[in-house]
Amino acid sequence: MKPDKGKTTMRLKNTIIAIFLALLVTSAPLHSEEGIASLNLMPVPKSVMLGSGKFRLTPSFAVAAKKDVGKRLYAAASRTLRRLSDRTGLFFLQDFVTSRSNPDSASMLIDCRRKGNVVLGEDESYSLTITPGKVELSSETDLGALRGFETLLQLLSIDDEGYYLPAVTINDEPRFLWRGLMIDVSRHFMSVEVIKRNLDGMAALKMNVFHWHLSDDQGVRVESKKFPKLQELCSDGFYYTQAQIKEVLAYAEDRGIRVIPEFDLPGHSTAWFAAFPGLASAPGPYTIERHWGIFDPTFNPTIEATYRFLDRFLGEMAFLFPDEYLHIGGDENNGKQWSANKQIQAFMKKHRIADNHALQAYFNNRLLKILTKHGKKMIGWDEILHPQMPTTIVIQSWRGPKGLFEAARRGYKAILSNGYYIDLIQSAEFHYLNDPLPADSVLTEEAKKNILGGEATSWAELVTPETIDSRIWPRTAAIAERFWSPGNVRDVDDMYRRLDVISFRLEELGLTHAKNYDMMLRRLTNNADIIALKTFIDVIEPVKIYKRHSQGVTYTQFSPLTRAVDAARPESKTARLFGKLVDRFVKKKDGASLGEIKAHLTVWKENDAKLRDIIHRSPILWEMATMSKDLADISAIALEAAAMIETGKKAEQAWVDDKLAILEKAKLPGGQAELMVVSAIQQLVSAAGGK
Repeated sequence: MKPDKGKTTMRLKNTIIAIFLALLVTSAPLHSEEGIASLNLMPVPKSVMLGSGKFRLTPSFAVAAKKDVGKRLYAAASRTLRRLSDRTGLFFLQDFVTSRSNPDSASMLIDCRRKGNVVLGEDESYSLTITPGKVELSSETDLGALRGFETLLQLLSIDDEGYYLPAVTINDEPRFLWRGLMIDVSRHFMSVEVIKRNLDGMAALKMNVFHWHLSDDQGVRVESKKFPKLQELCSDGFYYTQAQIKEVLAYAEDRGIRVIPEFDLPGHSTAWFAAFPGLASAPGPYTIERHWGIFDPTFNPTIEATYRFLDRFLGEMAFLFPDEYLHIGGDENNGKQWSANKQIQAFMKKHRIADNHALQAYFNNRLLKILTKHGKKMIGWDEILHPQMPTTIVIQSWRGPKGLFEAARRGYKAILSNGYYIDLIQSAEFHYLNDPLPADSVLTEEAKKNILGGEATSWAELVTPETIDSRIWPRTAAIAERFWSPGNVRDVDDMYRRLDVISFRLEELGLTHAKNYDMMLRRLTNNADIIALKTFIDVIEPVKIYKRHSQGVTYTQFSPLTRAVDAARPESKTARLFGKLVDRFVKKKDGASLGEIKAHLTVWKENDAKLRDIIHRSPILWEMATMSKDLADISAIALEAAAMIETGKKAEQAWVDDKLAILEKAKLPGGQAELMVVSAIQQLVSAAGGK
């Protein structure tokens, strides 16, 4: 068969185009890689071009704006000035940035064209140019300027002469419009202070949506003037007054962050019925739920009283929360009360409603009319996706990319949370490589436009105000980069390098993810020396996903979250770096790596003897005794394996099998935590056997 010249030519053209596009997509937005590697920018900007020279910070450093676009810009510029002053110890002559600050004498000039609206789709782009003599920040809106201030702060550097900003030109804009963090305050209430410091963390990483999960089975956390029984009977006294909500809203607005309230309906609603049992689908009485899980109580969607109540309540909330979107939840309705209610079943038959999913669509459509009446757009979890629902709603996908892509194909705007559930205690790498729009996406270009971005979700069954920051940060910084930076920014090692620096910088905002660690360890040891305990807890992590609920401990709303598993970090930096050392040694026989490996193993081998007495005197630590001994035992095995590899002596297979069996047992959790160095030690043992 003769080749088709036309098709061959077309294939060649397509190949050339594909190669060109691949080069275009994969060409790094950063230039001068050696210099860029010294920067600690997160999220990575769209384009960075290093210049020559340094801008030196001195007490005369001053900031001014070309144009007065409102108080938010000046407040952010003043905060930036103070943060620079606090980091450097420099006594800047300028106290505040105001409309009276002189642009002609300012060393940093802001060229912002207008005040931005804190709404979906607003321009957040900026350009930052630093030369030895000047700093210039330009943007279309003050929101873009706010993002530029955070980049400027991350550029602050030190050398033998003092503090400086490197000469650089940055042009930047977000990849996705919706870059959110959801905080659940129903399971465990979080104070205004907790919310504010996390808003500061979000702003530092250029996130722009705070999703406030305000109701669930365990509490309704908002004051209602129209229904005061809500806060009196449904909150245990832990709720936000409307004055506090306005305070948070103003704080978020100042940082360019939208606030979207969520009231989970029709399921996850037990707490509502403590005050209004007549709205439930089964007779009461009801009390606030203290346990975790999916429960039966559900709003009755077939009675008009439900809609009269929700019309008044959601109308009040719509007036209180200015964002155009209001989240109705809509997830995990098991439908048991609906199926067991004869009146509801008769209603479904009369109105030809096929099943509970269709009944929920009926309920959601009624809610949609209420929200539309009050000027709001509906967003909900992916269970609300139904052919009866119009494409004006937004789908938040928690069950997987399949639902996200299906929604986008059908014309719905959608955001991704699957893969960003930070309460599942997965690694920053796992979250970082999860993408709302992966490079191999099969969506059409038109459907891709419907993917707005994503949200990290912090569910609060197993966190308190003391521990929540450590479960959100620093891993959420990696998620923030995925939402902001170009899709081809995927270097995991470099992400971790920068994450360490960003984690440290977040502390200046009052976040406690690092600060509370030592304090929690001191409590565990009854204020004894914590060195040995820290050595141990540095290499453990809480069990993943939701395994803590199935390991012999029944958690409730009042369970203590002060144990070793709660002090342990979601991701052990020590274990991760140890794993990389072992991998390098096994593959390259790197002597320097071996020295570090031995140093770690020796410390761990000897640690149990130091920790044993502390554990004996601290009953809260008794559950960790076996795991502490396991760490010592497997470290001894690893030292033996490393010695064999170093000397070229091949281990007998019986020895390898015996040690691997011991290591498998060491993988078993203790106190709902896991030793995270076992896999690396297994690699050493296998290598000692020649594998």
